[in-house]
Amino acid sequence: MEPTTPGPAAGEPLAKGPTPAGAPMRTEAPTPARTLMPRFVLICLGLAGLAVFLYFVRDLSSIIAPVFLGLNLMIVAYPLQLLLARRLHRYLAAVITLVLVLVLILVFFAATTWAATELLRELPLYNREFTKLWSDIVGLLASVGISESTLLDQLRSIDASNVMSFVTPLLGNVTSVLSVLVTVVMTVFFLGMDSVQIRRRLASVKAGNPRFTEAVVTFSRGVRRYWVVTTVFGLIVALLDVAALAIIGVPLIWVWGVLAFLTNYIPNIGFVIGLVPPALLALLDSGPGPALAVVAAYSILNFSVQSIIQPKFTGEAVGVTPTMSFLSLLFWYWVLGWLGALLALPATLLLKALLVDADPRASWINLLISSRPPRPDSRKKPARATKAVAAGEPDPGKAAPAPAGTD
Repeated sequence: MEPTTPGPAAGEPLAKGPTPAGAPMRTEAPTPARTLMPRFVLICLGLAGLAVFLYFVRDLSSIIAPVFLGLNLMIVAYPLQLLLARRLHRYLAAVITLVLVLVLILVFFAATTWAATELLRELPLYNREFTKLWSDIVGLLASVGISESTLLDQLRSIDASNVMSFVTPLLGNVTSVLSVLVTVVMTVFFLGMDSVQIRRRLASVKAGNPRFTEAVVTFSRGVRRYWVVTTVFGLIVALLDVAALAIIGVPLIWVWGVLAFLTNYIPNIGFVIGLVPPALLALLDSGPGPALAVVAAYSILNFSVQSIIQPKFTGEAVGVTPTMSFLSLLFWYWVLGWLGALLALPATLLLKALLVDADPRASWINLLISSRPPRPDSRKKPARATKAVAAGEPDPGKAAPAPAGTD
């Protein structure tokens, strides 16, 4: 019986070709299995997951938006809490800060309610002027071929049911505003209690993930600077608008001042929202001349302050291009509703901090969306070459000198 040579064990690779006596057997390394999916599939899965997440956030916008607003308010007030904690107990400092934030919220809503009440009280006094304006509009439309009977037919279609269908959403908005107020107050209360331990928690997180902690701190500083600078310049613009309206002679100047201050928080289109009502009232009260003066004064003041002076003080608080700012306004209004227009830039800063700043592989996105991208300096030497020259070694960027005696 001939002796048999045992075969390779299970899982071992087979040797190729004859092997000389005494030479080690050469084996082939196992080929790893391709577990990565194609890039196109990964992109599609990522977009699908993002769409599902956005629709989830949109369905919960009545909760997420007030909570995020409360978070912004506590971020702005946190330096005051740290200042008070140097002289008082930290819990007492948190309570005082919490009370101040709640008072600020109540003052904000009280001013808004007062402005709306004064406007509703004043508008019925201009029924005659509104009728004359309507006659002028009808005459203008008739000159272009639209008859008054067509307009009257459209007006006759308005009945009590149509009026109620218009009033019901307004009442629903009042209810939603009250629910937002309650949610913001409760969020501020609980965040104020938790803020006592926030520095210790961030220190613990920094030990395991310093990049994430740095992104969160940068987001907080940017949000704080954005709200403070926007508030200060909103007050400046509102006072300048009030002075201009007083010179022109427009009624309800303080109502329009409150409106200009509130709409200053809405980027890009807030100026237009604050301009239309006083210009319309100036048209009803004094004619087209004062209305055009209101438009000119608002345009000059708002452009000078918000487009030239304010960005210099804002600095890197927002740090995105004007196009990204406008697109973020539209996007967050779609996701979070009317509060999304108010929170558009802080929400964009949050996404930027979590998805871009916290991930070093995504830092290149800042080159596309940042308002101040870094400028490449071709004259700057690489760090390796600079260190080599400092150590007395020849600069690798220059040709080495030829040896003596050679051409």
